Amino acid sequence: MMKLLVTLIFAFSFHLSYPQDPGFFTVSGTVKDAETGKPVPFASISFEEGFSGIVSNPDGEFSLTISSELKSDHSRIMISHIGYRRSYFALEGIEGSRGDFLLVPQTVHLTEVTIRPADARSIVAESLDRIGDNYPLSPLRLTGFYRETIKQRRDYVSITEALVDIYKAPYDSQGNDLLRIVRGRKSGNIKQQDTLLVKLQGGPHVSLLLDVVKNRDLLFEGNLGHYFFEIEDIVIIDDTPHYAIVFGPRVKLNYPLYYGKLFITVNRKALTMAEFSLDLSDKAKAVQSFILRKPARLRFIPESTRYLVHYKEVEGRYYIDYIRYELEFSADWRRRLFRTGYTIMSEMAVTAREPLSGEKFAFQEAFLSSSVLADLVPVYFHDEFWDGYNYIEPEQSIHDAIRRLNRRLDDW
Repeated sequence: MMKLLVTLIFAFSFHLSYPQDPGFFTVSGTVKDAETGKPVPFASISFEEGFSGIVSNPDGEFSLTISSELKSDHSRIMISHIGYRRSYFALEGIEGSRGDFLLVPQTVHLTEVTIRPADARSIVAESLDRIGDNYPLSPLRLTGFYRETIKQRRDYVSITEALVDIYKAPYDSQGNDLLRIVRGRKSGNIKQQDTLLVKLQGGPHVSLLLDVVKNRDLLFEGNLGHYFFEIEDIVIIDDTPHYAIVFGPRVKLNYPLYYGKLFITVNRKALTMAEFSLDLSDKAKAVQSFILRKPARLRFIPESTRYLVHYKEVEGRYYIDYIRYELEFSADWRRRLFRTGYTIMSEMAVTAREPLSGEKFAFQEAFLSSSVLADLVPVYFHDEFWDGYNYIEPEQSIHDAIRRLNRRLDDW
């Protein structure tokens, strides 16, 4: 079973700056529900003529950077999200400005879909059997944007971001995915915290492991019999009907299992989205899935986990698009009265895809499961850092934390 490790250690940082990158333009704004006006989080936004794309943040905000060489008079961006019609917006008039992008809700009419009585487990099994039909079978080079944050109660302790270069192995092979850090930055400590410093080990490497189609043993470990499966609904994603299948543990093992929901296309049986959480009913058993090391007197209590994995269809194949992971836990020193709550979040969006040309990069360059991203990148958080690159817009709370940090850095 894959472990997502949290390391409790101390660290130091240094300062560095980077130049801007010209030759691009940016489209930014907020994705909203056309009927309610509410923000739509985690919507997929892409440049229609190419693979470049990004996702909206929890506040519905996004910023999409596009090379000026790709622009034409008919260029459009495409925005999609579960339960909404796929929408296209002409670039003419919207580049360089910030506005609202409205998505129209779409409900599926069951008369439009041929529904046959089906066992939910057999649908999941068929989706695993058809990986070779639905996912890329050639190696790819991906570009991704990665962010991880750590909060102590409501305050951010640290924010770390990186642009990553990914070697994506074929989905029908046993080869491992690899990534290396192209550039990155961290916030340092945004607030003065106590003697406990929390770090996320593995970072973007762990995000790649959460590709549940490529790493198909992550959820079910080759034994669907450990879980129950039920068809909950039929939903629309990217104008395509999907089974929404809920699952959960039906046996008890010496390690925790998962519960969640899978979204599988009705016609092709392709898994395009997974939402799941670790079963934390036995806290003592679950602790072993997270902690690498901690002080002897510290108690670690996992409170909740949330995983989201999304795939995008391009020319008949489904590609990994966005991965998000959240862990909430409490920590207390023995003999102290109160616990301290922490939240760890990591997310990675694939911003560009292309066939692999030449050899993959050397293993010695790869970011490993034992690496801690915050130990490898400098403190630097001014706005121009990501000019020319696609990145996930920080949500408002992160914006506020960055502003506080930058005021402190400007005083150095």
